[in-house]
Amino acid sequence: MAEDLMLDAHDSRILMELQQDARISMAELGRRVHLSQPAVTERVRKLEASGVIQGYGARVDYARLGYGIRAIIRVGRAEYARVVQLIAQTPEVIHAYNVTGDDNWVLEIAVIDVSHLDAVVTSFCLLAQTSTCIVLNVPRENAPVLPARRDNIKPPIRKVTGT
Repeated sequence: MAEDLMLDAHDSRILMELQQDARISMAELGRRVHLSQPAVTERVRKLEASGVIQGYGARVDYARLGYGIRAIIRVGRAEYARVVQLIAQTPEVIHAYNVTGDDNWVLEIAVIDVSHLDAVVTSFCLLAQTSTCIVLNVPRENAPVLPARRDNIKPPIRKVTGT
């Protein structure tokens, strides 16, 4: 979709700025990307209308909200609808991904403590085999994403063999 929209350097900078601070005023955003306020407002509206910008939200500190543990649960093969229903009924699930590979699902959860973790994991164990890891630290999260460009892809390093 980004290729159809023909996003330029201004659009990329707008996306970068909004991903870093979605509460920025249009006037300040215009100053940062070197466009007038009306021009930057129009570009943001086009990015929203095209679906590139899907919404705005606040990032929260789970620990400050009382969740002492974040964990990743990998869920094996199970009936899709039942897993989707359980995810919808489990407010502790922050992110849920239906994936390929040995597991069908990868879930990120936030829980208060180990007994809370046990209760959430147990509910998914009733559907399929699970594997759980506790997140120790998060060195990167919510990194800004810019439009994909093929010219940024580096070719693989090829092994040179002697002939």
